[in-house]
Amino acid sequence: MSGSPVRGAGAPHIPVLLDEVIEALAPSGEAVVIDGTFGAGGYTRALLAAGPDLRVLAIDRDPTAIAGGQGLVAESVGRLTLVPGRFGDLDTLAEEAGAPQVQAVVLDIGVSSMQLDTPGRGFSFRHDGPLDMRMGDTGPSAADLVNEAEEGELADIIYHYGEERRSRAVARAIHEARRRGRIETTAELAEIVASVVRAEPGSHIHPATRTFQGLRIAVNDELGELVRALHAAERVLAPGGRLAVVTFHSLEDRIVKQFFAARSGRAAQGSRHLPGATTAEIRSLSPVTKGPVLPGEAELARNPRSRSAKLRAMARTDSAVPPPLSAIETLASLPEARRGGPRR
Repeated sequence: MSGSPVRGAGAPHIPVLLDEVIEALAPSGEAVVIDGTFGAGGYTRALLAAGPDLRVLAIDRDPTAIAGGQGLVAESVGRLTLVPGRFGDLDTLAEEAGAPQVQAVVLDIGVSSMQLDTPGRGFSFRHDGPLDMRMGDTGPSAADLVNEAEEGELADIIYHYGEERRSRAVARAIHEARRRGRIETTAELAEIVASVVRAEPGSHIHPATRTFQGLRIAVNDELGELVRALHAAERVLAPGGRLAVVTFHSLEDRIVKQFFAARSGRAAQGSRHLPGATTAEIRSLSPVTKGPVLPGEAELARNPRSRSAKLRAMARTDSAVPPPLSAIETLASLPEARRGGPRR
């Protein structure tokens, strides 16, 4: 099942760690399951196939994904509800759809293959297209950010969200380039970045990779959405319900790891990320997986994009929902200490 391409918004997509996700969620009976990142419907199809009485509430902020999933809605004969929206609001969206509590939630974080491979979406420098990067159809685009943000803010975004050590040089190059004219395409931006960031010897990673990642995360508030989704899933899960999260880079995984550690009691005292945590407020989740689950050799060979994927899963306990973790919210934002401070 995990090897079958799923067609959604006009492009093939292979869901990552699919079998492992279904095993971690263990859906059964007449469960209601939330797929918070519908995309091309890979996880949703597998969930629908896991039991004849399972119902799936699938969410996506991308109108193209919602439109592309209508055929699956028809096939599912009332078992699938597609909802346009952000997965950070999944508990509210579930309640509005008549499911105030659910038995499982799955989140596949980051950009989808369809978005990366569609030049008009502007996510990738591999295809020249408009510098957009929006997962939805509202709000400022990457072009707006690149052309209007202050140089220091750009450096912060590229350094923190893109983990680009040459962020200051990249921001300066962007600032100089936009003085000659507005930067409108992915090829223009990639060329600007490549002028100051050199490819590492023997590496197949394009010099603009980290800059594009940082801008995309900022445009879509991806880390903020992830934090809100973790708290929302905690609220909407029934006791014993399970949450599975698949991440693709260290910033996402750090947030999930720290949230799970705090809520399961493993970071009760002494975590530098969660200095205010106490044992009394953090046992709302219990581990399902021991640490991260990684793709096997067969999946890596079949789908190279799975190489950085990590799956972590937790089960909801019967304790009351604790207050939101402000320290986790801090992990999703640009550190104030870095603003105005040294950048490379």
